[in-house]
Amino acid sequence: MRYIEPHAHMVSRVTDDYAAMVTAGCRAVCEPAFWAGFDRSSARGFYDYFCQLTEYEPRRAAQFGLPHYSWLCLNPKEAENLALAEEVLALIPSFLDRPNVLGIGEIGLNKNSRNEVAIFEKHVELAVQHGQMILIHTPHLEDKWKGTRLTIDILKRHPGVNPGRVIIDHVEEHTVELVLEAGFWAGITLYPQSKCTPARAIDMVEIYGTQRVWLNSACDWGNSDPLAVPKTAIEMKRRGHGENTIDRLIYQNPLQFLSQNPKFRLD
Repeated sequence: MRYIEPHAHMVSRVTDDYAAMVTAGCRAVCEPAFWAGFDRSSARGFYDYFCQLTEYEPRRAAQFGLPHYSWLCLNPKEAENLALAEEVLALIPSFLDRPNVLGIGEIGLNKNSRNEVAIFEKHVELAVQHGQMILIHTPHLEDKWKGTRLTIDILKRHPGVNPGRVIIDHVEEHTVELVLEAGFWAGITLYPQSKCTPARAIDMVEIYGTQRVWLNSACDWGNSDPLAVPKTAIEMKRRGHGENTIDRLIYQNPLQFLSQNPKFRLD
């Protein structure tokens, strides 16, 4: 088995997780910026975090022969402090040329608030101005359908956004069709208790197909599993899916999307 983990928060995982992922067939890991579990109090905290994502974490992954890539942003959970958000947005351009940065993410909405929308729109504008790909977070706690609809409307209104270079993550049964019909890529996140279980994810793939869809673990400091993708592949095989279908979903699809940025390479 081979697979790409396109969404994992490795700064909160131990080195044994890297070893287990490589043993399971992981060929690359991508790490979007996210909420640390608490609200950071200054832009300097984000500067240090961006350095961690672009300097230290790639070196840690390299110890296991695993290429590490990152996405940069301010998470929607911290968008209510508009002054701080503006300071963080001003920091991001200086990191975009770093060799492992693939784009802007994971941006989007969490509670669908007015401030979240304002900062999301600024992130989108930043991505367009700098020719960056976009990775989108959709709400877990509030109305996911409404948040996904708002997200798509904002993206569609911007003439510089290419849907083929945007992935909308954390889709569920009631939002995946909305995302795919709008021309975007869809990410299915595998969690033990929330988001999607492997069985639900496979059900969606059987209904909507594998085109413009990837699986990810989004493993972080909470109850999550860095091996969720290969475990789901095993479950797909048990349900009768062929090797080519599984490989397309967990390796070829993320490779196709991520390779739109020439920095993404699997040597």
